[in-house]
Amino acid sequence: MTQRDTIPVPASPPPLTCEVLIIGGGPVGGLAACALAQSGLGVIVVETADPAELARPGTDGRSIAIALSAKRVFDGAGVWPLLADEAGPIMQIRVTDGAAPLFLHYDHDSIGADPFGWIVENTTIRRAIHQRLAHLPAARVFAPARLVGLARDKDAITATLDDGRVIRAALVVGADGRGSTVRQLAGIGVRRFGYGQSGIVTTVAHAKPHHGIAHERFLPSGPFAILPMTGNRSSIVWTERLHLADRIVNQDDQTFLAELTTRFGDFLGEITLAGPRFHYPLTLQLADRAVDTWLVLIGDAAHGMHPVAGQGMNMGIRDVAALAEVVVDARRLGLDVGGPDVLERYQRWRRFDNMLMLGLTDALVRLFSNDVAPLKLVRDLGLATVQRLPGLKRFFMKHAMGVVGDLPVWENAVLERVATPAF
Repeated sequence: MTQRDTIPVPASPPPLTCEVLIIGGGPVGGLAACALAQSGLGVIVVETADPAELARPGTDGRSIAIALSAKRVFDGAGVWPLLADEAGPIMQIRVTDGAAPLFLHYDHDSIGADPFGWIVENTTIRRAIHQRLAHLPAARVFAPARLVGLARDKDAITATLDDGRVIRAALVVGADGRGSTVRQLAGIGVRRFGYGQSGIVTTVAHAKPHHGIAHERFLPSGPFAILPMTGNRSSIVWTERLHLADRIVNQDDQTFLAELTTRFGDFLGEITLAGPRFHYPLTLQLADRAVDTWLVLIGDAAHGMHPVAGQGMNMGIRDVAALAEVVVDARRLGLDVGGPDVLERYQRWRRFDNMLMLGLTDALVRLFSNDVAPLKLVRDLGLATVQRLPGLKRFFMKHAMGVVGDLPVWENAVLERVATPAF
């Protein structure tokens, strides 16, 4: 073969580039993409599933309690108007311990005009986020696609996808859940603890209006929550022993509804099933660290907690708000958005808050998920004490709204923009 006949080897296409690559397009990762892209940073989102399929009603079963401070992040990112009509406000919260006569009751009127939060179906959140991303010029979504490799050098981080695409970014954000591929590829360890419980979730319709009242009932098998949705509907989060949950979920509708009714009661009249049912094993987990070279973990990739008190998603949204603030600040000052000082600021800010909430939710589960008489007396007296002390009660109500602590500007409804879009 002559030199003229030599077949040239095609050159590999140059890698795609962006400022921030987000792995995981769920509520936390997708919201982070909206926040950063709206601020002008070039963002690519990689999601393993088809967003349209994830947003299809009936594919999840979970509803999310979005606290007031988290709602402000959705608002600042331009997502809230796309889901507001399907968000059920929480006007009151009633906490009881089984059949004990002592209880704790919160009323939003005691501290202001805003609701404590809103209940929104997970599929509704996903749909709204991807609608918003589709209208942000600085954002691109690759889905379905999967991360298979990460390589770092002194300047940036390079990701390889299963379809062969290569993406080079100043920062990779791991928002890919409890089994995070980003965390594994970065060699970040994680500590896990199983509760021996599973969370059964479904939606019910009822004859009487709920008036925006959320109920948290502590039963020996774990908390049972009735959360107000739009219309005469409520979302159920039913904690059950792990070995029983699968059997309960797979019962026929009539038998399942009978078991549900014994826990729900008849205070809202007749109830009927209004959605599919699922169950999810409940664990506590914490990554050894939330940052690495050119890399950060947010949401369940960094920390996962029991759904008692409904704070898991809200802590992930607070991660989004803090990350958006430190990254946007760095961009405005001309600094490397994935630099060690920027990421260390994020980790210092969020680590204590997340560990504190993990500890509080774990303590609640251990204290209330039993029928031990001395512990029952202690917790019932505790509920009654908070109920009778207005100052302490207001503090807990503000905590439920997420408006205590060192809040990022995003949670104070302040949106700082970067002037020049990347695309």
